[in-house]
Amino acid sequence: MANSNDNNIILEVQDLKMYFPIVRGVLQRTVGHVKAVDGVSFNLHEREVLGLVGESGCGKTTVGRTILRLYEPTSGEVRFRAKSGEWVDVAKISLNKMKPLRQEMRMIFQDPFSSLNPRMTVRDLIAEPLEIHGVARGKEAEMRVAELMKSVGLDPAYMQRYPHEFSGGQRQRIGLARTLSLNPRLVIADEPVSALDVSVQAQVLNLLQELKERLNLTLIFVAHDLSVVEHISDRVAVMYVGKIMELGETEEMLHRPLHPYTEALLSSIPPADPDILPQRIKLPGEVPSPANPPAGCIFHPRCNYAKPECKERAPDLREITPGHFSACHFAGELVLKGIPG
Repeated sequence: MANSNDNNIILEVQDLKMYFPIVRGVLQRTVGHVKAVDGVSFNLHEREVLGLVGESGCGKTTVGRTILRLYEPTSGEVRFRAKSGEWVDVAKISLNKMKPLRQEMRMIFQDPFSSLNPRMTVRDLIAEPLEIHGVARGKEAEMRVAELMKSVGLDPAYMQRYPHEFSGGQRQRIGLARTLSLNPRLVIADEPVSALDVSVQAQVLNLLQELKERLNLTLIFVAHDLSVVEHISDRVAVMYVGKIMELGETEEMLHRPLHPYTEALLSSIPPADPDILPQRIKLPGEVPSPANPPAGCIFHPRCNYAKPECKERAPDLREITPGHFSACHFAGELVLKGIPG
């Protein structure tokens, strides 16, 4: 992977781990850990959209929240290049030093209803970050709120209304305006369209792309729908039980996957032609518990290509072709199916 000597890199995540303790008994003793994120590493370039995909519970959202220090990471590095050009390890600095970075690193939450305080008007919701960080107050903040509402396709005349008076798509636009209020450089979008109807999903995705170009945003786009990720992402990272299985450019991964798990995910995408019968790859068994992952390759109990070596040794995420990484012992040897075309 590239390193911080590359002036275009804005974020470096190295061996990030987030373990949640399992406590039992009257004394609440720790008897184990849920390894929600277990050794995730990747780099992010300025103005890039990285899609983070995988099944529910694989650790996608936890990666995003840990990068933003909403969770205290167990270990690892999260190096962010601030607007000043200085590299900051977000995982290790004090919470006081984190506050200025909150202006540059923001999050769009998955549920557009529960993430908005129902007792606050739209004006107050969008203006709150401006006031907390001392960017604008009073009439100036109200003018900024009006600009932000226009930028996400909302009528500023509605700024005195409450969240329950808006549709799901409109609420997500309110959340987007709130996220953009401080002119962030990095935005983590946590499944921002999964709770919306398909027609509204397209509107929000197109809006995100438009704002990315206009505001020079860098995005980590968390999703479980590969068709959505294909539409918006420059690169894709595929996660399984807390680990990245494959990472590469979107087109390359969709048509030439290097990991059996990616192949299985791609087979679940319905064909564009209704006359073509889907050839879905059914994986045996169940997703293992992150509290008790299997030895060796974490995917080997469900892999159709597993060999004895897979049970004994965990593969590293390595570069197989330029810019295309896979955590499979036999990546490059297996002939795997991608999306036709």
